[in-house]
Amino acid sequence: MKKMLAVVLVMLFVLGSFAGCGSDSAETEDAKVIKIGVFEPVTGENGGGGFQEVLGVRYANTVYPTVDIDGETYTIELVEVDNKSDKTEAVTAAQRLISEGVVAVIGSYGSGVSIAAGDIFADAQVAAVGASCTNPQVTAGNDFYFRVCFLDPFQGTVMANYAMQNGAKTAAVITQLGDDYSSGLGSYFVNAFKELAGDTAIVSKQQFQTNQTDFKAILTNIKAENPDVIFAPSSITTAPLLIKQARELGIKATIMGGDTWENATIIENAGTSAEGIVLSTFFDEAEPATDEAATFIPGFKTYLADNDQGEIIPAVSALGYDAYLAVLRAIEAAGTPTDTVAIRDALTGVSFDGVTGAISFNEIGDANKDMAFIKTVEAGQFKFLQTVSVE
Repeated sequence: MKKMLAVVLVMLFVLGSFAGCGSDSAETEDAKVIKIGVFEPVTGENGGGGFQEVLGVRYANTVYPTVDIDGETYTIELVEVDNKSDKTEAVTAAQRLISEGVVAVIGSYGSGVSIAAGDIFADAQVAAVGASCTNPQVTAGNDFYFRVCFLDPFQGTVMANYAMQNGAKTAAVITQLGDDYSSGLGSYFVNAFKELAGDTAIVSKQQFQTNQTDFKAILTNIKAENPDVIFAPSSITTAPLLIKQARELGIKATIMGGDTWENATIIENAGTSAEGIVLSTFFDEAEPATDEAATFIPGFKTYLADNDQGEIIPAVSALGYDAYLAVLRAIEAAGTPTDTVAIRDALTGVSFDGVTGAISFNEIGDANKDMAFIKTVEAGQFKFLQTVSVE
């Protein structure tokens, strides 16, 4: 009898153990989580800008941490990978996100890594929404890539128009060899400036290698040409070196760049040499364009302080926030937490007021935007000059 009782007790214990395991499994299955990938560089040449973009996405996730689908609330979980500012690493990072089961992706800062990962996302039928990747090739021929920023053809034309409107008749252009962003934006500026001022208006086109730190030979050639402006779209690592060495050589021309230059690191590293540089960007915190922006600005400033960051809001952080909102709105519209194709299809009809203005997409997946902010550096601070639109 005692043996029988012992056997029964053991069986009850085993059954109880299985019941416990079943309970844990059910709890796991009941956890309603949607994974969104964050595909950004936080190391390498573009690590500084990439991290600022990540901060915008993270902050958006604190403001909008959940999404409601068919009466059920799902928590948004960010899955972050570092593409290391490298095209080969970008492919590996993108594959890692797909293996993690993300339903959409945000990123990347840097057009080159975005282009490199494009086929990975398309083949997996997972939509990616770029924040600041401005090269046209990011979305060209890829039905699964979108973006919330303006494009380099627009940005290059904006800067050429600004130069001409401010009396420039000649220009020199400096770009990074093999960098999609730098070479692409430089070419669009050249084409626009030639159209405005004539073929002979571009007096010098110079290129430099990745990780190059000495630009004196290039700048000496440019100094001999004596252009009115120098357009040098480049990373926040390279820009301070170019700017500082140009001023050390006595070059007086206005030095201009693109959206990557709106970064406090450039002012810190170039020092007084940064005074008077001109750049185009996506956002101005002094002029909130929407109610979302008016709420975002004070909230994100507090978030920056809490994360030991400077008080100036980088435009790419605002774009990262908007890219997150675009994905969130698409998931809501698709009405599914898992169907990645439905989420992609929903993105085509997304329309909302973001921090950087009204957000919607054209048939290619590019944002419908027609305005850029022009800024300069004055007394060690970025200062808004004007907005520029291109018909």
